[in-house]
Amino acid sequence: MGTALVYHEDMTAARLLWDDPECEIECPERLTTALERLQQRGLEQRCLRLAAREASEAELGLVHSPEYVALLQGTQALGTGELQTLSGQYDAVYFHPSTFHCARLAAGAALQLVDAVLAGAVRNGLALVRPPGHHSQRAAANGFCVFNNVAIAAKHAQRQHGLHRILIVDWDVHHGQGIQYIFEDDPSVLYFSWHRYEHGRFWPYLRESDADAVGQGPGLGFTVNLPWNQVGMGNADYVAAFLHVLLPVAFEFNPELVLVSAGFDSAIGDPEGQMQATPECFAHLTQLLQMLAGGRVCAVLEGGYHLESLSQSVCMMVQALLGDPAPPLSGPMVPHASALESIQSVQVAQAPHWMSLQQQGVAPVLSPCPRSPEGRPSPLLLPGGPEFKAAATQDVAALSSLLDQLRLNPTPPVRTAVALTAPDAALALPSDVLCEEGSAPQEETQAWARPHEALAQDRALTALGKVLYLLDRILDGQVSSGIAVTPASAAAATLDVAIRCGLSHGAQRLLCLAVGQLDRPPDLTDDGTNLWLNIGGKEAAALSMFHVSVPLPGTTGGFLSCVLALVLPLAYSFQPDLVLVALGPAHGLRDPQAALLAALLRGPAGGRVLVLVDEESTPQLAVVLARVLHGEAAPSLGPFSMASPEEVQALMQLRGQLEPRWKMLQVASEAGGPGSG
Repeated sequence: MGTALVYHEDMTAARLLWDDPECEIECPERLTTALERLQQRGLEQRCLRLAAREASEAELGLVHSPEYVALLQGTQALGTGELQTLSGQYDAVYFHPSTFHCARLAAGAALQLVDAVLAGAVRNGLALVRPPGHHSQRAAANGFCVFNNVAIAAKHAQRQHGLHRILIVDWDVHHGQGIQYIFEDDPSVLYFSWHRYEHGRFWPYLRESDADAVGQGPGLGFTVNLPWNQVGMGNADYVAAFLHVLLPVAFEFNPELVLVSAGFDSAIGDPEGQMQATPECFAHLTQLLQMLAGGRVCAVLEGGYHLESLSQSVCMMVQALLGDPAPPLSGPMVPHASALESIQSVQVAQAPHWMSLQQQGVAPVLSPCPRSPEGRPSPLLLPGGPEFKAAATQDVAALSSLLDQLRLNPTPPVRTAVALTAPDAALALPSDVLCEEGSAPQEETQAWARPHEALAQDRALTALGKVLYLLDRILDGQVSSGIAVTPASAAAATLDVAIRCGLSHGAQRLLCLAVGQLDRPPDLTDDGTNLWLNIGGKEAAALSMFHVSVPLPGTTGGFLSCVLALVLPLAYSFQPDLVLVALGPAHGLRDPQAALLAALLRGPAGGRVLVLVDEESTPQLAVVLARVLHGEAAPSLGPFSMASPEEVQALMQLRGQLEPRWKMLQVASEAGGPGSG
């Protein structure tokens, strides 16, 4: 089970044959540059490489009319003048004698990827294709798109593989109206799109791109549009959209397959989007999507027109698909006020259709957000013009600086290491998970243990030595994440030592997530170096902005809300460089819950996670945790159940107390942010 990369060099054949500033940005170099960067980073070599095949006419007919397919087939024999005339009949489209072949390969690549994933040949993958597809409609090319690659793949998954729930996530900066039109009355396909909208003044200028377009007939609630009404949206805005809108709905929907319309014109430096999200953000988004559908994620390239930003973002996505930890997100994690308005407008529009949003306390009615004064629409930027040049150069220095940082922080050579007390448990681990036999020097271990009577016993001291050794390996960049088993009687003392050791050995900001009846060490202070979050406390309480406790929810919905609306927003706001997860005695989590929690916490600290597991937990728990920290999908939580009123109230109370400090908790339109005013 690996990652597929589907490609064919013939997809670089189509190119613009006449002068058209609007269309020349869709060029063959988009593919060749991305592929070269994947090769330079050694990522292509780690993937299963599949040569794309052409989609058949019957497969194209799953979405497109026979007349439209025949029209495209006829372009192979047209001259340049005839191609230009035909192209002029569509919006932002150009045809080439090779367009029909390229477009069939693009659709076929998406089909091959879906077949490989659903057959179990690979876990996930990326189809590196052009032309893109998400604007294409049943009988019309649109916005560089010829055949709707992702829509065809979804229909194929329904017809050939019998799937009943497919999630399509479209993070391209333009609204994929073609996909929306095809599935807007289909409750078996959940379509999520965020897009630059500017209250309808950005291409494609559609009223149905706004948040209140939620589908039709039986498909009501299965179209989720998140309109960005300002440029400059960044990492915090994108992650907030996932945590507060997409993921709650997606977990409730429980898809069998995730398709990604992976457009990278929503990344920094791209002149189309003028957004600020950095390439590593797409690794985080990809990791979050891998929590769904058993990790069956099929990404298909859409837009992206700044070649360096595009190629780096593609690399980040592929790294995440391969299971590598995502680098920490750069910049302050504070969503823009405009983004929060958009997120709230989506929550309100979708709340009647989704229990997961109702349990977040979303009000059923909200007066419309104030509209900006009407102005002239924002056109597609023209290459060569002053606006294009300014947008294209504005973020080059920031992108270059970011790439330098990423080179200075390479991926650790060991992704996951475990220190087990039962050697036979190692038999079920992935082959490249390291079974750590090392231990910290005895004198050092004894010095750390001395204040704790519970660590005086030999078994506890031996376990502590392994914890300290593993912790040092994580902090010095040799290991990304680890798991250590500790005696139940020494769980609290071992956690106390791990916190103090981590802070003294280089961690600047340490997040500790304690599950079960574990008390915060009394000598920890609220100095900003540590954030203590306890799940399983007797009551919901924020004793300070750095000391938070919440009861363990008893429902699936309550648990997901706790994780998505509290734990992860806190973690991403705090931006730790180390996460400690302690599963104490009688912690109460089911194995799938513990696995999901650990998997999601890989993101905020760039994969640097150490999990301490009480030895009285189920024997397979350490193995499940090792698998998810290694990049495998977490087991399903099972059927969605609505959070109890008490769980909802506790969560809302905590969020109200903590929002002033931790901005990723905010979803209300009146909340401030860097875009306010």
